[in-house]
Amino acid sequence: MHNNDSHAHLDDVAKFVTAVKGVRADKPEALLLNAGDVFSGTLYFNEFEGQADLKFLNLLKYDAMTFGNHEFDLGSNGEGHKALADFIKGAQFPFVSSNIDFSADDNLKGLFSDLESSDPENGKIYNGIIKEVNGEKVGIFGLTTAETADISSPGDVKFEDYLEEAEKAVKAFEDKGVDKIIALTHIGYDDNPAYDNDLTLAASVEGIDVIVGGHSHTKLEKPVVISENGSGQAKEPTVIVQGQEYHKYLGTLDVTFDENGVVVEHDGELIDVAELAEDAEALEILKPYKEQVETVSNTEIGATATEALANPRTDGDNTKESVRKNETVLGNLITDGMLSKAKQYEENVIMALQNGGGIRAGIEAGPITNGEVITVLPFGNTLATMDITGAELKQAFEISLGNLPRENGGFLHVSGGKVEYDSSKPAGERVVSVSYKNEQGEYVEVQDGEEYVVATNAFTAKGGDGYDVFEKIYQEGRVTDLGLSDWENFAEHLKSLGTVAGEIEGRIVDVLVKEVPAADFSGTTEEPKEYKGNVTVDTTNVDSLSNAIVNGDLVLTGTPSEEATFSNITVTGDLDLSDFGGDVILDGINVEGDTIL
Repeated sequence: MHNNDSHAHLDDVAKFVTAVKGVRADKPEALLLNAGDVFSGTLYFNEFEGQADLKFLNLLKYDAMTFGNHEFDLGSNGEGHKALADFIKGAQFPFVSSNIDFSADDNLKGLFSDLESSDPENGKIYNGIIKEVNGEKVGIFGLTTAETADISSPGDVKFEDYLEEAEKAVKAFEDKGVDKIIALTHIGYDDNPAYDNDLTLAASVEGIDVIVGGHSHTKLEKPVVISENGSGQAKEPTVIVQGQEYHKYLGTLDVTFDENGVVVEHDGELIDVAELAEDAEALEILKPYKEQVETVSNTEIGATATEALANPRTDGDNTKESVRKNETVLGNLITDGMLSKAKQYEENVIMALQNGGGIRAGIEAGPITNGEVITVLPFGNTLATMDITGAELKQAFEISLGNLPRENGGFLHVSGGKVEYDSSKPAGERVVSVSYKNEQGEYVEVQDGEEYVVATNAFTAKGGDGYDVFEKIYQEGRVTDLGLSDWENFAEHLKSLGTVAGEIEGRIVDVLVKEVPAADFSGTTEEPKEYKGNVTVDTTNVDSLSNAIVNGDLVLTGTPSEEATFSNITVTGDLDLSDFGGDVILDGINVEGDTIL
C-alpha cells in the first residue's frame, strides 16, 4: 500500500484509515509506504507543524517514509528544522533517505545512519531498510528531489546525485542477498529531467523492482512498467506507482517475483476513498485538531475588503460576465500576489497567470478571514514558473480565449501583462497582442522568438484545462514548481495591502469595438496613434481628427462642427459613415476596405 503528497489534508483522513484497514484485513503482511510531502498545505500544518498528521501515520503503522521537499519548508525560521526533527523522533516507524546529507544540520544529524538496516529503530533515518514480507526479504531505500534546494528551505541539508546514490543502495542490498528492491521516491514521475524523475531512475538504474513515487502529484490509475533502459535496450522490469495527493487515494500493488528476484507479474490500483465510511477511531483522534482549525479558519488575516470582491458566473447566460471569461478584480488581486511572490525567487518573471476555474468563491466586504481565502483557492495548488517563448504565450492565450462567449475554466487572469483580442475572429485567431510591463511601467509587446519567464500555478503549468502548450513546456523541463501554497501567497498579499480594493484595469481587452473619445483619437504627424481592432468615434461638434492608423474598421457617428477636417488617417478595414451626419473635409484618408455611406 502507498500514498504521497498528503500535504496536511486531514478532513478525509478517517476515510483513508478505513481503506488501509480494509486492505490489511485481507493482506495483513502488506507494506504501507509514504512517499513524502506530509508537511505544508492546510491549516492543520500551520497550526500543528506535522504533529496532527503524525497521529494518523502512527495509527496506521507505516513501514517507512521518505522525505518530500516540503518537509524542509520550515528550515529558514529561527528554530531551523526542529519541527521536522520532532516529527521524525515521534514517528513509530523509520525513514529512508539515500541522497540527503544531514550531517551539517544540528537538528537532524544525530538521527541519520548511513546503512541498510534489517532492524531499524522507529524515529530514525536510514540509507535503507530491509523488511520481511511473506518470508521474503525486501529492501527499501529513499530519494528526494535535488530541486528542494531551490524550492524549499533546506538550509545546511544537502542533496546528492540521485542516480549515483540509487546505484549504491541497490548494490548494498544485493551484497546482503536482497534481490527485491523498492525505491521510495519524492522526485516526480515525469518531473523536470534537469533535476530528477522516476522515469529516468527506472531506465538508468538496474536492480530496482518497484518505484513508489511522489512529488508530481501524478494519478497513475494503473502501474507503469519500464522494461527498456535509456538506450532502448531491454532490461529487467521496474514497476512505477503513484497515488496523486491529499489522501484521495490509497494505492495498492501486488508483485510476483521469479527465483532470481525479477518481477514476473503485478497488479495495482488506486482505491478512491471518497465513498468509504469514516473510521470511528480516526474521527475521535481528529476531533480536537479539527476544532482548533475551524477556530483559526474564522480568524481575520489583517486585511479588510472595502467592498465585496465578486466571483461572477454566467449561470448559462453568455451575455453575463464571468470569472471564466472576463477580467475580475479578484483575479487581478490573486495574480498580483502570484507575481510578487514569484519575483522573490526569480527576478525575471514578467507575468503571472491564474486559471479562472481555480477561483471558487468571492470575498464579502469587511475583515477577511483565513477561511474566506481558502474558500477562494481551495485546491492546494502551488506556485510555479516556466520558461516560455512569446509565440507559446500567445498560443496559450488563444486557448484561454477560444471558448468565448462561453465560459472556460482555463480562462487566464493576468498580472504584469495586457492581452488584447478580437472576439469576432475564429477560435485560434483571436489574440491581437500580448504585452508586459517593463521596468519603466510601459507595455512592451512580447516577441515570438524571445523567451520569457512566467508564473502560474502548478496545475496549469502541467497542462491542466487543456493547455497542451504548457504540457509540452513541462515535459521539456522548462517548469520549476516553487512549492508555495497558493492560498497562503494570496493571504500574504492581501495582508500587505491592508485595505483591499480594486478595479477592472483593462488587462484583458476585447478590441472588437473600441469606443474612443474624439479628444483622444488623434496622434501627431511624427507619432500617429495606432489602434488594433475596430474603433468607434462620436464626432459630435468635433473640429478635426488626424494622424491615426486603425487596424480594423473605423466607425464615425454624430455630426461634427462646420468645416471639420479629417486628415492623415489609415483604415485597414472599412470606413463606416452610415451614422455620420454633416460635411467634412477629407485629406489623406486611406481606406483599404469599403467606405459605407
